[in-house]
Amino acid sequence: MFFDGAVNVKGVGIGEILILPTGQHYSATAWLQFFCTNNTTEYGACIMGMNMAIDIDAKELLIMGDSDLIIRQAQCEWETRDIKLIQYRKHVEDLSKHFKSVEFRYIPRFHNELVDALATLAAMLSYPGNAHIDPLEIQI
Repeated sequence: MFFDGAVNVKGVGIGEILILPTGQHYSATAWLQFFCTNNTTEYGACIMGMNMAIDIDAKELLIMGDSDLIIRQAQCEWETRDIKLIQYRKHVEDLSKHFKSVEFRYIPRFHNELVDALATLAAMLSYPGNAHIDPLEIQI
């Protein structure tokens, strides 16, 4: 699973891509209706991806992201000192219990470009209040 978050002047977006061992790709984006920091968006994207993996009953999960802070906190290598991030990290820890094995791996930003583009696109598009938006299907 690849994840990323984006914060810009137009909004806040998160994105993730879940790749199954069979090669099937599932991507998701979300526009957040509240302002938050880049680190909270990264956690939000990771959580969204983990929930998708739980929904498809995945047993093992490799989570890759370009946020060194989030990856190292999730691996319990770094302490979570920011009061705003403690609940996010705890939620990631709780979600991890749904899997037989979970590995968090830092990757450079250039290896995370596609999911970064999804998150940035989600942040830049404003969605009307209660409108239903059909998902965009992309075949690879």
